[in-house]
Amino acid sequence: MITFFHSPNSRSSTVAMAIEEMGISAEIETKIVTVSRQDGSGGPDADNPHPEHKVPALAVDGVLVTERAAILALLSELYPDAPTAIPPGHPDRGPFLMWLAYYAGVAEPLIMGMVCEVADNPVWVTTYRDMPAMAARLEAALEGRDYLLETGFSAADLLMASPFQWNRDWLPKSPVIEAWFERVTARPAVQAVIARDNA
Repeated sequence: MITFFHSPNSRSSTVAMAIEEMGISAEIETKIVTVSRQDGSGGPDADNPHPEHKVPALAVDGVLVTERAAILALLSELYPDAPTAIPPGHPDRGPFLMWLAYYAGVAEPLIMGMVCEVADNPVWVTTYRDMPAMAARLEAALEGRDYLLETGFSAADLLMASPFQWNRDWLPKSPVIEAWFERVTARPAVQAVIARDNA
């Protein structure tokens, strides 16, 4: 049994979008939980098994997995035949895992550093690189293709596009990257989750 713990309009929306894209929502129980919000609303939920009362969390036969990158990789293993799955043995498995790790280890810290106005610090740039470097990495990956992977759309696109859904101004000012973001955001599964989260 698989249970997905989700709080609308949060980081777990990325996982909800991946589940929708993969067509596996009927096979996974989704439990809506509350989390503490930046505006002071919400709060810890006793029904949320995440050790820090955050989301997302995925319980697979009693084993808890947290963190978006890990959950997205695991779903591709558990449902290798699902649309957009990039399971072990797939030609794009390595690049898929690379983008998941790049997001968690480089992109999100870089964006948070920019928001907190510390991203110009030399130590920060040395550790996390900088926005022009990230933009160049995205542009290189998207050269001649619509999505980050050679075989097409995947959860890597969802994860890399996720922060820009909160604030479009963070998106690098590049026609190639902006067109990619529009393609990701316009996908029916993404729009369906956005509509549900906002309901």
